[in-house]
Amino acid sequence: MNVTELARILKVNPQELRDLLPQLGFHIGQKAIKIDNREAQKIIKQWPDLIRKLEREKAAENKEEVAEEEKVEEKKVVLVPNFIIVRDFSALANLPVNKVLAELMKNGIFTSMNEKIDFDTAAIIGENLGLEIKFEEKQEGEDGGEKNKLEDILAQEEKGKLQSRAPVIVVMGHVDHGKTKLLDAIRKTDVVAGEAGGITQHIGAYQVLRKNRAITFIDTPGHEAFTAMRSRGARVADIAILVVAADDGVKPQTVEAFRIIEAARIPFVVAINKVDKPEADINKTKQELATQLNIQPEDWGGKIICAPVSAKTGQGVEDLLDMILLVADMEAGHMKANPDSAAAGTVVESHVDKGAGPVATILIQNGTLRVGDSLCFNNNAYGKVRALKNYKGENITEAGPSNPVRVLGLKISPAVGDILEVGEGERIKNIHSLESKVRRGKTNVIQQAENGDDRVKKVNLVIKSDVLGSAEAIEESLAKISRENIKVKIISKGLGNITEGDVKKAEDSGAQVIGFNVKVPPAIENLIREKDIKVNVFKIIYDLIDYVKEEMEKLVEPEIKRVDLGRLKVLAVFRTDPGNQIVGGKVLSGRIETDSSAEVVRAGEVVEKGKVVRLQLNKKNIDSAEENQECGLQYEGKPIIKEGDILQFYKMEEIKEKI
Repeated sequence: MNVTELARILKVNPQELRDLLPQLGFHIGQKAIKIDNREAQKIIKQWPDLIRKLEREKAAENKEEVAEEEKVEEKKVVLVPNFIIVRDFSALANLPVNKVLAELMKNGIFTSMNEKIDFDTAAIIGENLGLEIKFEEKQEGEDGGEKNKLEDILAQEEKGKLQSRAPVIVVMGHVDHGKTKLLDAIRKTDVVAGEAGGITQHIGAYQVLRKNRAITFIDTPGHEAFTAMRSRGARVADIAILVVAADDGVKPQTVEAFRIIEAARIPFVVAINKVDKPEADINKTKQELATQLNIQPEDWGGKIICAPVSAKTGQGVEDLLDMILLVADMEAGHMKANPDSAAAGTVVESHVDKGAGPVATILIQNGTLRVGDSLCFNNNAYGKVRALKNYKGENITEAGPSNPVRVLGLKISPAVGDILEVGEGERIKNIHSLESKVRRGKTNVIQQAENGDDRVKKVNLVIKSDVLGSAEAIEESLAKISRENIKVKIISKGLGNITEGDVKKAEDSGAQVIGFNVKVPPAIENLIREKDIKVNVFKIIYDLIDYVKEEMEKLVEPEIKRVDLGRLKVLAVFRTDPGNQIVGGKVLSGRIETDSSAEVVRAGEVVEKGKVVRLQLNKKNIDSAEENQECGLQYEGKPIIKEGDILQFYKMEEIKEKI
């Protein structure tokens, strides 16, 4: 017997059946398709006992939960903003950090006490901890915490010591409108050649000189999967470049990028790229910008600079840089820092290097960072700067404001968006040692909460990626595509190539391994074949997301829906046999088709159901008949049709949900 057939008899889904059978002593395996008939009959016989046992256990658990709830007389109210650091949350709740971390792990969130959680997450774990979580309004916008921290640092500086710094530019736009090629033209270096499909895979930072003035660029990824990382890029930027292709116009991702720029409240210029193409239409592109995004170009009487460029030929690139410097001059009052102060900067990239250990790219936003300085985040020591490298990979001894710099010597990998400061800080304790292992992909098995609903279907994944920024983007995108009836469950995630441990985790949990910009060593390939584990490696993030969507759609059971076709009035009954009739009639509405189902309606009530197996018009077989046509048909079913009856035709169609 097929496992799916047995599941249908027992009224459960096949995966739930496979999960529960070991409790009855039947170990058929997670990938079983068929089961012995005798065993199937035993399972059917013992199934009611198992269900009763599970119900008793669930009732006992509910009793315990109710008893615990009754103990709590009054819930403590905790005000939480959109985002809050775990340690700050535990302090507000007056609870030990370990208890909060344990509750987060129960809900499938493996984090450290120095990382942020959003309001929704805080509300869920707060309820479990007997707290009443309320939203705290912020004046400074959605993510004011980090923004205010940098503003506070600058506010403490003496105004006389503040000096102008280089503007920091973020480049945004649609996936294939040429953002990276534009940066390539600006930097005169071949970056695109190293990017799969011409799409930037993780954030980098670069610097160029124009008229003896430095300009720093934050290179952001090109797909909606990186919305979170792009918004982080916008926070550290002073000016944005919105890239729109002259041959393609405004696309959904253009709108998305513009919304991020708007939320960050930073000035921007529009680069209309690909003007060298024959099909380029600059005026049409400007019209779309005006109508869809309310961006009024300067030459149309508005305030937004729209610079025509060609990243391929270099046309207009120098003019674009001049426009950026012009905007920077207008915003000069906001672009100041004290180079003599202790350094503070935002992490724009983070990964673990095989030889160098944790490596972070930091954009210095105030002060000067030097080799030998100690860095900390929220007063927790992250390590000492052993070496500094500029964007060209050259060793340097110090880096001032607006300089992107690669830092070696950290004890753990900071998260993208963390603000690191020079300071001793407290020593890393056990939780950080654990975090270090997690970020290196050694012990980060995520215990996802099932929310008590075993009927939810899941795509189990073991994820390995090249850098932390990519891992964050993948995880956030997978969370977005999860539905109520089908979810992505991350069994494990880590950095680096696929290992034997990853294959073992996938085997134990019935998961498949997903790699991003990583390799599968030959020895592991043999193990994968032996264990018959699905392993897929991707170089472009949206290909990875599309693949997972396809895997989710395979698990979605189609919905059977009735589609009404048309109605026919019976004018004559030509022949009646046992099991079928041949009748003639006129189509009153809609259309009728062969192989469609039919209901016999008499006096307003359905008296019988059958099927149309043949249609004829002028003694010729036809596939369908339209409204007002007269035709003959062969009806299969109980032969009760009479002259004057109405036949209602319909089909049952399978509709599969698209993810």
